[in-house]
Amino acid sequence: MTGQPPWRVQWRFIIAVLALAGAWLAMLFGGAGAVDRAIYEILYAGHRPALLATARAFTLLGEPTLLIGASAVTALWLWHSGRGRAGLVLLAVTLTGRVLGEAQKYWVARARPELEPHLVVVKTNSFPSGHATSSMIFYLALALILTSHGRWRFAAAAAILLSLLIGASRVMLGVHWPSDVAGGWAFGLLWVLLILRPAERLLRRNSEMEQSGL
Repeated sequence: MTGQPPWRVQWRFIIAVLALAGAWLAMLFGGAGAVDRAIYEILYAGHRPALLATARAFTLLGEPTLLIGASAVTALWLWHSGRGRAGLVLLAVTLTGRVLGEAQKYWVARARPELEPHLVVVKTNSFPSGHATSSMIFYLALALILTSHGRWRFAAAAAILLSLLIGASRVMLGVHWPSDVAGGWAFGLLWVLLILRPAERLLRRNSEMEQSGL
């Protein structure tokens, strides 16, 4: 976005925020209906061993506890590399996103689909998918923090694709409605968009003030 007029950047940001918020609301109020059921049955992998194995592999990459641990390890590595502020931002974005995702589950209290047997063990409510939410937040934030300005689009696209595959695996395993997953993606993107850059700027400004003795 370098070189674009500030007003254009601002309007694109506002439009993106509204679009993601609207997508989240649509998945919240329009989920578990006929369309959800149809997509669920198409993606369900219970009778397709190759797809089932693929889904299990991708779902492991989106385990929220694993991603929290990965964000902590990455934060320590960034601190050791002299980028402590970036590590703190990554950890903060990941942890707060996880907490808010879990809060949504308890607030919405949507039941998980029971159309087919669950192929993995689940214990919490359905909306939004924790795997979709956490993977979108962690992998996208990681890609944006670690890449240079010239390559951030490619890194962001790769992170989003990985999260899409992780989210789809949850439907393939029979434990989420498609709208749960789409809602998790929308919230994850929205959270990174709202929090990542402002947090970086805040920490940078505090560091500059400390160095100047203010």
